[in-house]
Amino acid sequence: MRYVASYLLAALGGNASPNAKDIKKILDSVGIEADDDRLNKVISELNGKNIEDVIAQGIGKLASVPAGRAVVVSAAPGAAAPAVGSAPAAAEEKKEEKKEESEESDDDMGFGLFD
Repeated sequence: MRYVASYLLAALGGNASPNAKDIKKILDSVGIEADDDRLNKVISELNGKNIEDVIAQGIGKLASVPAGRAVVVSAAPGAAAPAVGSAPAAAEEKKEEKKEESEESDDDMGFGLFD
């Protein structure tokens, strides 16, 4: 991951095709020693590719990864906003239901666990 992040930092800095020396310089600046095999693997996989296209393809692949709840992944920044706004309302409903259940369960037994 550190090699990919360093490659992206170099690309973000204006270097369209970072080489091993550029990435090692970034890693050395934060005290990380680079493994040449892994570094060369990242460079060979990303060399000559448009970073924006690679990121867009990755987002598309992440959309199919199952998560703990239903999440809509979209490349459009405004598309995820409505789903986020509805989550707090659903959480409040669950809390209310849970509260009602706990009150009912105490009434059923006639005594509490720690009474």
